[in-house]
Amino acid sequence: MVDDRKEARRRDREKASQERMEAQQALMTGDEKKMPLQHRGRERSFVRDVVDSRRNVAELFFPLALIFMLVALVLPLIRPDLTTLLSTGMIIVLWGGIALCVVDSIFLRKRLRHQLTERFGGVQQGLVGYGIMRAIQIRRFRLPRAQIKHGESPR
Repeated sequence: MVDDRKEARRRDREKASQERMEAQQALMTGDEKKMPLQHRGRERSFVRDVVDSRRNVAELFFPLALIFMLVALVLPLIRPDLTTLLSTGMIIVLWGGIALCVVDSIFLRKRLRHQLTERFGGVQQGLVGYGIMRAIQIRRFRLPRAQIKHGESPR
């Protein structure tokens, strides 16, 4: 009886592991049938395509901010007299970048609402937030992977 429970638990773990691997592969390839539920559906696919078809401020800002922060960590070791100037510059760049990301998200929100209403007759709850969260991610690290290139029309 104890062996049966252990064996059943082992089989359940193997099955769950296999399902996770299939879901991960589906996110990489774009296979809708095996994707996790939160990514399935033609509306979500359309939102992904709308977001992936445009250049987003956040996908450019975050790598730039990372480089700027690394420079801000190293440069004071080389030139201590630039610490104040560097701190001020970093605050301006970071807060300015965040403000640009917020403005870009507002424009994306408006575009998504308009296109979803035009295409599907309304906006399902959560779709606009799904699109904005996707736009904030660096394109290379988005899952599901982008199926269209910058500038292409959403399918």
